[in-house]
This record gives sequence, structure tokens and C-alpha cells, in this order.
Amino acid sequence: MINIDKGVSIILHDWLNVSKDELIHFITDETHLKEAEAISKWANGADAILKTTILPSHLIQNGDVIESMVDILSNEDVIIGATDFSFITTNAVKTAVKRGARFLSLPLSCTDGTSLLENDFVQMSPKEAQKNANKLLKYMTGADKVRVTTNLGTDLSFSIKGRIPGSFCGNATRAKMITSASFEVYVAPIEDTMNGILYLDASLGYKGIVNKPIICEFKDGVMISAKSEDDGAQRLLDYMDSFNDKTMYKPGEFGIGLNKLSKVRGVCYIEDESVYSTFHLGMGRNIALGGVQTAAGHFDIVTNKPNIYVDDMLIMKQGEIFI
Repeated sequence: MINIDKGVSIILHDWLNVSKDELIHFITDETHLKEAEAISKWANGADAILKTTILPSHLIQNGDVIESMVDILSNEDVIIGATDFSFITTNAVKTAVKRGARFLSLPLSCTDGTSLLENDFVQMSPKEAQKNANKLLKYMTGADKVRVTTNLGTDLSFSIKGRIPGSFCGNATRAKMITSASFEVYVAPIEDTMNGILYLDASLGYKGIVNKPIICEFKDGVMISAKSEDDGAQRLLDYMDSFNDKTMYKPGEFGIGLNKLSKVRGVCYIEDESVYSTFHLGMGRNIALGGVQTAAGHFDIVTNKPNIYVDDMLIMKQGEIFI
């Protein structure tokens, strides 16, 4: 563990390179006042201008309250989304970045009472992560199809034709940059093309760790079933149903973790989805990730040690970059 002041310095100085007189808009909720206080302390010491908005935590996930802030967000230098839930996939963020803001998605959700900013994985080198991201992006950019398998039995195929992959590695040092505390390569699959079986064996995102593999079947871009030997599948389905939106059963993102300091612990979903040697499917909304899918939310399910083929070329073998 690191102290929260060090975590704040890594985020604001190393990742965002906030300079004197820049306007930082820190958006959080009532459960993260400790982080808001630490951000304020750093901003005062750096002569940066801080505006803090505290939103009701129960209103964040569906994104409506963020969409209503689109005009406000478009006038900021730096926006930090630091609620329990990520809203990086909202149209408001996409618009603000297009107008010149730089945005960091910093979902602070941890289930063990710690702050994300106290966890060791935030010390991962952005440069090392970006170097690995560039290796993957070289083959994913301009590609038509992706296939993912695992030794457990995962076998998924989908199209990314015409979609532009990207990466999040912490850094957003220039205008119009968007990044996340989740170090990853991402791409939005063509929405109706994912078919096959997923043996989900790592994390259910906000709902914690997977104890027994959950076998999920996808057909024409929709998860049509989920089964497991324990209550894991039911936990997953109940959570998806809680959004009252069938689009949450549609994968909007394919991501590959790049953080070698992260571990799947079921404590912090950002850490889980960042783990090097895993991949994740982001279910639901994907507007800001290059897709066209709107939904009541977005959450990620994480699986270990993939073999990833891009246009039949193996780029990751058993979770290790192979190119």
C-alpha cells in the first residue's frame, strides 16, 4: 500500500501533468470525500484551480446526470471522473474531450475500505504499458476479425472491421486526450457479431471475484445464457437485470489488460480489468470507445490467460504478448 498523497501526486503530476492555473474539475460522490480532500491539498500546493462536484452515488451508473453536465464539462482543462462507477463511455465525456478537455476515468470503487489511490497498482509505469499497447495496436489497427480462446474452453469470435482500437495507460497530458486508471488496449466490436462461448473465470467487475467458472454463450452479439456450478451465474444475471435494459446483455468493448502490478482480487474492478494476462468484455454502453451502443450502464467481466488471434495471427498466447 502507498499513502493517498503519493497516489494523488502520481495521478495529477505524472499522469495528467497538471500545470499552474489549470482548471481541474473533480467529479466524485459522497463516499469519496477523503479523496476530494487529498486532491484539494495537492491543487493548492500546485497553484491549480480546483472545482469539485459531489454527485449522489446512486445516480452515476446510468450516466444521465453526467449527460446533463455536457456544457459545463466542455469548459474545463482537466476532468477527473472519480465516482464509484465509470462514466467514460458517456456522450458528455466524448463531447468535452472533442472540445479540448482532457479526461481521466478514475472510478474509486474498492470493497475493502481502502482508496484506489492507496493501492500499489497505480504505480505501474505508463511508458511500459504504452510500449506493450503499441505492440498490440500495430496488429489490431485495420484488422477485420478477432478470435479469443482459453484452455478452459472459451472460444469467441467477432468483427472489428472499421473500428479504431485505442489504449488507456494513465497518460493524458495534452488537450483532447482521454484515459483511464484501467491500463488496457480496447476496441468496440461490431455490435451484432460476437458468437461463441466464454468461460468467465476471474472477475465480475463491480460484483467481485469469480469462484467457479461461469459459462456464457453469445449469439449475434448478445449474451443468451450464463451457467455455473455455484451462484456466480445468478449473481451476474441478477446484476445485469438490475439495469432494466436488454442492451446490457450486449458486449460493447473488448479489452486486454496491461498492468503488471495489478492482481485479480475482486476488491477493485479497475484493478481486476487491468491485470496483464487477462482480457475483459465491457457490457453495455460504448459510445466513447468507438461504438454506437447506448445503454443504462457499462461494466466489465474479466477472464484469465487468453489466446488472442487477430485476422488469424496469434498476438497473445496464454496471456503473454506473442509478437
